[in-house]
Amino acid sequence: MSGYLVKRAGFILITLILASIIIFSVTQFLPGDVARIILGQFATDVAVENLREELGLNEPAYRQYISWAVNFVQGDWGDSLVSRQPVRPMVMQRLGNSAMLAGMALLIYVPLGIILGVIAALKRDKLPDQMIAGVSMAFVGLPEFVSGLLLISFLAIGAGWFPANSSIAPEATFAQSVPYLILPAITVSLAGLGYIARMTRSGTIDVLRTDYVRAAELKGLPGWQVLLRHVLRNSLLPTVTVVAMGIGWLIGGLIVTESVYGYPGLGRMLVSAIQRQDLPIIQAVSMIVVVVFSLSNLAADLLYGLLNPRIRVGGK
Repeated sequence: MSGYLVKRAGFILITLILASIIIFSVTQFLPGDVARIILGQFATDVAVENLREELGLNEPAYRQYISWAVNFVQGDWGDSLVSRQPVRPMVMQRLGNSAMLAGMALLIYVPLGIILGVIAALKRDKLPDQMIAGVSMAFVGLPEFVSGLLLISFLAIGAGWFPANSSIAPEATFAQSVPYLILPAITVSLAGLGYIARMTRSGTIDVLRTDYVRAAELKGLPGWQVLLRHVLRNSLLPTVTVVAMGIGWLIGGLIVTESVYGYPGLGRMLVSAIQRQDLPIIQAVSMIVVVVFSLSNLAADLLYGLLNPRIRVGGK
């Protein structure tokens, strides 16, 4: 296990280095002059050139990258080109907000998707299976802004159960934010529920056909015991991968949902930074998303070994 973790740590390090090079390179090719955007179209050429010199934009690209990478690793993520505020506290605050929304969504759609997938597998090709498949996949194909607006119309404006806007205060705790998280989390859950349910269904059906499950049934073990001890431990292996990939998507990619509800997360912050060409924020948010994806994939591999002891992580 220790050797495997060392190998994966090295792989993650290489991934982060390559990702940092790509992210930095892409930001250099964004249209427009950053200094001109900051000062406005009526700024003089002298003022623009002075600002470029101050920000280090006149340096060769490789020097800019090395300086940025070294400072980033040391915790100095620079200052926003627009607000002139330190980037790191801003990004970490938005990361916390996205983590709260991601956690709420996972608590909703992962258990529900697994339950629905198991029911569909046990009732294969029967009415419950067909209903679960039809409803869940319909939500997968429904754009998030449509489902979000429908939820706002019926549950927020119509029923008045939840607030229609999710602009939480910067210092709000998770408990204080829960009422504002429910509708965005449901919107996200509707998109991910179908994938979890279908993956669980497929894995459960495959495991139900195995010899060791049939042997357990022939021994007279109760159905619930066969399901929990023999079926789910193996059928959930593919689902783990889907959930792990979904964590990265939840943390950094909820741009549409955050925009619909006005939620201050990383996705909305990234869109705003791109519109303003705020390069330090774009680079920092992108790197955070890469780190989250890498760590979530590592967690998925480790869970493989916990769910199925026959799988030796990183070895034969």
